[in-house]
Parts: sequence; C-alpha cells; structure tokens
Amino acid sequence: MADAIALTIGDGAVIAANSVVTKNIGAYEIHGGNPAKIIRSRFEEKTVQQLKKLQWWNLPKEEIYQIINQLCSQPNEASISEINSSIQSERIMHQNRDANHPPTRINICIIQPQGYIHSLGLLDPARYFRHQLRSVGASVSITKNRLHHDAINIIFGAHLGFDHTLTQRHSCIFVNLEQLGAGGYQASKDYISLLGRSAVIDYDVENPPAYTSHTEDVPLAHFVKAPYLSQESISTLPLEERPIDLLFFGSMNERRKKIISAIEAQGITVSVFDKPLYGEERDSFIRQAKAVLNCHFYESSRFEQVRVSHCLSLGTPVIAERGPNTRPASFYEEAVSWFTEEKLEEFFSSCFGTPDWYAAAIQQISYFEQLDASENFSEILEFATGYQKENKRHINQNTWIPNKINLGSGKDYKPGWLNIDILARTEPDIVLDLSKNLNLPTIISSKHWGMVKIDSFQFDIIYANNVLEHVPDLVGLMTQCLHLLKEEGTFEIEVPYEKSLTAWQDPTHIRALNENSWIYYTEWFWYLGWFEHRFEMQSSSYLDQRLQPCNREQAAFMKVCLKKIRTSPHERTVARTMQANWIIPDDEPPAST
Repeated sequence: MADAIALTIGDGAVIAANSVVTKNIGAYEIHGGNPAKIIRSRFEEKTVQQLKKLQWWNLPKEEIYQIINQLCSQPNEASISEINSSIQSERIMHQNRDANHPPTRINICIIQPQGYIHSLGLLDPARYFRHQLRSVGASVSITKNRLHHDAINIIFGAHLGFDHTLTQRHSCIFVNLEQLGAGGYQASKDYISLLGRSAVIDYDVENPPAYTSHTEDVPLAHFVKAPYLSQESISTLPLEERPIDLLFFGSMNERRKKIISAIEAQGITVSVFDKPLYGEERDSFIRQAKAVLNCHFYESSRFEQVRVSHCLSLGTPVIAERGPNTRPASFYEEAVSWFTEEKLEEFFSSCFGTPDWYAAAIQQISYFEQLDASENFSEILEFATGYQKENKRHINQNTWIPNKINLGSGKDYKPGWLNIDILARTEPDIVLDLSKNLNLPTIISSKHWGMVKIDSFQFDIIYANNVLEHVPDLVGLMTQCLHLLKEEGTFEIEVPYEKSLTAWQDPTHIRALNENSWIYYTEWFWYLGWFEHRFEMQSSSYLDQRLQPCNREQAAFMKVCLKKIRTSPHERTVARTMQANWIIPDDEPPAST
C-alpha cells in the first residue's frame, strides 16, 4: 500500500466537486479536475497576501462584529486597508476603555432615496467623520437610511428627505453640507425647519444664519487630511507625468461650463466625466490628474471643503476659484492654488503647468498633510455627547408600535417603517419569516428601534416589492399578513408578470403570478381556511421595464393593492358549506359540581 501524502490546502481555497487533489493548493486559489489543476486565483496577488496576513477568522468575535459589513464585500486593497483601520481603532478603544466609561456610540446615517446615485458622494465626508471620531475614542458605524436607537445618529443628506418624527425616538444630529442662504442651494422649507429645531454640525460659518439665530451653538467641522486615502500600495505618478491636465467633477451648470471653456481657450484640456462616478472609480482618475478644478456652482461661492480635502488627501493639487463671498478657513489659504474669474486667463496661460507651479503644488500638498483636526473633532464629540445627554430626557423610550411594514426590505430600507427580511445581511429592523406562525402579540428587540411590538389588527399598510415570487409558503405569508392588517388596511404588492421574461430571469424565483393569482385570497378564501376576513382587490395595473404604467402587452410587472375586509354573513355561510368538516362550536356540557 502506498504511503499517504500530506497535502496542504491554503486558506480561502476553492476546490470543484469531484476533483482529485494530488498536490498542495495555495491560498485563495481555485482548483478543479482529475487531477486537480489551478483554474485561477480568486483575487490579485497583493490582495491575497493581505488576506493571509489578516486571518480575520482568528480575531475576537467583538472585532469580527465591527468589520462584518466590510467582510461581506468584495475584498480589495482599499477594503482590507479599511478593515485593518477599523480593527486598530477598536483595539485602541478597548485599551483606553474603563469599565464605567464605555466609548460613545455613534451611528453615521447617510440618506439615500431609492436608486439615488449621488448619495454615494456623501460617503466621502461620512468616512472622514468616522475616522476622526474613532481617532478621539468613539465607536462609530455607518449605515444607509438606518438609525440606531442606542447611539447618537449623525445624519448626512437630510436635505434629500427626512421624516422629522424619527427624532422622537432617536438622538439625531444633522450635518449640513449645502450652501444655504442668499445665492445658494434652494433648500426646502421642511429642511430649513428641521435644522432650526435640531442639533446641527456645519462646515461654513456663513450657513447657520439661514436656519438659526443661535449660530454660536453650531460647531464647524474642519475637513483636512484623510490618512486612509494614502495607500502605500498605490504608486502615484509624479505631477508632471500624469496624463490628465486638469480634472473637473461635480454637477454642471452654465456658469461652470463657461469657466471650463475659458480655461480650455488657454490650451489646457479639462477632463470631465460623462456619467456620475464616485468612490474608487472616481479616485483612480483624481490620482492621474495634475490638478483638480474647484469652481463655484452657486452665486454664494462658498469654499467646498469636502471636495478639496478629498483630492488633496489623494495627493492631487487643487486649483480653486475665489469669488467675492469665498471665505475659506484660514488653514486652506496655503493648501490650494487660487484664481479669480477676472484673473483666470492670466493664471492658466502663464502659471499653471510651469516648474514654479509644480513646486508650489507639491509644497501645498506637504503643508496639507500636516494639518490635524483631532482637537476640532474632540470638541464635536463633546458636543454630540452633551446633546445626547440632554436630549435623552425627551426621547420616547416606550415599546415602538409601528403601523407600516416594508416586507422583504432588502436593499430598499424605508425609514420610519418596520423593515422585515429573512436575511440578516440586508440589515432589516427585524429578521423574521412572516410565512411562519407567530404567537401574537409578540415583542421583538431591534437595534434600530429598541423593543418593537407586533400584533393582529395593528398595521395600516404592508408593502412587498418583488417578494411574493420568492416565498415557498405563500399561503402562510398571505394568512399572516391578513392577521396583521387592520380592517380596511392595505397590502401593496409588486411582482413580475407571468407573461413577461422578467418572471423567470431571477434564478431565485419559484413561481410566476398573473391576473388569476389573487382569486384564492379575494373570492375563494374558504379554501385557505379563512373565515372572518378576506382580501378585496382594490386596484391592479401593469408596469413596464422602467416601472412606468403600461398596457398588458408591454407589462413586465404587476402592481396590485389588496384591502382587508370583513366577510359578509352570506360569504361566511358559503364558507361553512365548502369546508371539509362542519364549523360549529364544541357544545361541551358544563362540568358537574
């Protein structure tokens, strides 16, 4: 008998089914066949080396919990660098933590209306806040549209829409990054009113007078060096060798077009994106630019600290327009190259791209790298903790009794609704399978809301967008939803239409639905064992691929609204007739005494 051969299977390796392994397999390699041969590596070599060094599975569970979202994403050099930063921050907090003084818990919430791509732009300042607040000892998470009941919620993007009633149950501080006041962003009255009655952090001293008379109560955040953007593994070309002369990114209007045209008239190519880009996809171009152009969109001409600090942190100089109302923080005066509209031609024809300009730009970046915001963010953390302490007395701590369910919330979390999903990784308010029996009433703990009550006849509306086609026990789900709704409550449903290709394009679909799919819930309810209540069809329509109303021939989806109603005496009589056995009381005689 041949001697057994000891083989090594590396961490994260994948081996195809029925393969015969005859030699060692490296970490994060994919092998298959008989004998097994390497197909490819799962990741680039630098990423593999970082993952081997990280060995996240050996970390304490507390540290794994802190980085669980990053671990679920596609690993690359940037994400692993962020994981290491999170781990180090958590370890520092544990080292400094006194049993009686746990770190301040902060949840940074970015508001994103469904499908709104430009909310990605708020990730830059949110990550910066997270880094700075962690550096001064806070425990910080970042969420999309989700508030945490046991944390200070620092909210970015409230101008896109925010339900002010959420502040009744959550400690909320709003970060305003818009240019407010005369000549600036035309904010809604609701947004200005929200800022006026809330705790706010701003970035420019000219903004607070637009929403409060107590401007001294509004701390100003300083956006300086973001060290996590300086990745040693990414080689940055010398300025003179970069292929992009001048890069502009951001919203475009006639004023900015005019500025760019005037610059290009001096023989300089200004590169702009033809589609929105954010994150690493945008940053890769910033690193290839000799400089980034920062020019004003609004007449208010406030200095855009977020854009400028991000570019400088990536090692790319910024050329900024100085308007009549541009009053940057003093530490920015030496960090960028300035031009005025009147001196534009002179600067770009005689100064930009010269040896003296390159030397000055390198010095500007070097100066910027020395700036420190730790004192500023220590004050912001003190402001936040003081606000939470005072505000806690006004927060409603009672069990939450919601009246709206977003069923199968997935990627479309709805603030102010009870978001329910069976998958924990989608971060719903509650992980729950509504097709299973519930002992009602029940109270469930939620990290977003605290204690939550669920009971029969509690909800006004249940919304399910592309959910029903995935549910194995659809009758169980429909029965549970009927119980949870109040009488006259509605169940709003969107599903792929059976006669469209969308019905089976998703490999996780287990059924197709059409016009007749609702009959058992509205007419033949007694087949399902229902008796006292049923659904009534309120409306039914078709949607095309763009989710616009259409006729049946163009339908990709169906939109249905069902209303819970009490069955009539005649319907209950028919139900008794159609049951497998008689529906009658037990009529047990009283117990003898």
